[in-house]
Amino acid sequence: RDDLGFRLLSEQVSHHPPISAFYAEGLNNDFVFHGSIYPKLKFWGKSVEAEPKGTMTLELLEHNEAYTWTNPTCCVHNIIVGKLWIEQYGNVEITNHKTGEKCVLSFKPCGLFGKELHKVEGYIQDKSKKKLCALYGKWTECLYSVDPATFEAYKKNDKKNAEEKKSSKQVGNTEEPDEMPLPDSESVYVIPGSILLWKITPRPPNSAQMYNFTSFAMALNELDKEMESVIPKTDCRLRPDIRAMENGEIDLASEEKKRLEEKQRTARKNRSKSEEDWKTRWFHQGTNPYTGTQDWLYSGNYWDRNYFNLPDIY
Repeated sequence: RDDLGFRLLSEQVSHHPPISAFYAEGLNNDFVFHGSIYPKLKFWGKSVEAEPKGTMTLELLEHNEAYTWTNPTCCVHNIIVGKLWIEQYGNVEITNHKTGEKCVLSFKPCGLFGKELHKVEGYIQDKSKKKLCALYGKWTECLYSVDPATFEAYKKNDKKNAEEKKSSKQVGNTEEPDEMPLPDSESVYVIPGSILLWKITPRPPNSAQMYNFTSFAMALNELDKEMESVIPKTDCRLRPDIRAMENGEIDLASEEKKRLEEKQRTARKNRSKSEEDWKTRWFHQGTNPYTGTQDWLYSGNYWDRNYFNLPDIY
């Protein structure tokens, strides 16, 4: 995406369990962002919880800095009936490997009356754990930074008000809410003296007809004619069942999906007969240079556009 100043490549590196590795870089040589998406799924009847296993690594080349973290847990509610809604919760620790500074963020679970839905708060601290600044907001809206003392004074006051409210209200049941609870106020209260760090880009006007996708997500599967001669034949933009679904041809999409699955099963049987192992193409397993843990690392050469011996997967 020359127009957006980056390029990104992703490969499904494992089928059981499903793991995708990705690698993105800025075209101005300003950043590298890579990691793997490996959700460990748990089904809870009405909801499904995805615990992320992969490490994210961001290198800011101009500052010679590298950051690593693991994403929060994601829970999708009403997977059988009702309106789907999502929450993310858990602690996320982002480490700056150059300075030893850490950002510790808490993604709040929804809570009983939806008061905490989408809320995020935490601190950036130096290597001796001294709090340098506080962060707060909602991952669906915005993120602010403020002085830690100001933040703690606000929290104390907020807690006092909440307790007074609570004592005058009856406490409800503790079951998981069916409908997505609407938070008390739709937006984030801005503590005086705060600095806005990030604000979400609004969804495009036709997003509701497009599964609530962002502009970025909508464009991911876009295929223009000039691309076809450039991309490898394994590129998911060439996948016929998804293309049929996008065109509203649901029956054809279903037939194509069945055909692809059969084709892949046959290919797997043939491989096991010849004792040939499935090899990943653009990524390999190695050690993350910053965390020292196992990771999927980009092997290079994709952007040379010199593709050979590609399997016929569609």
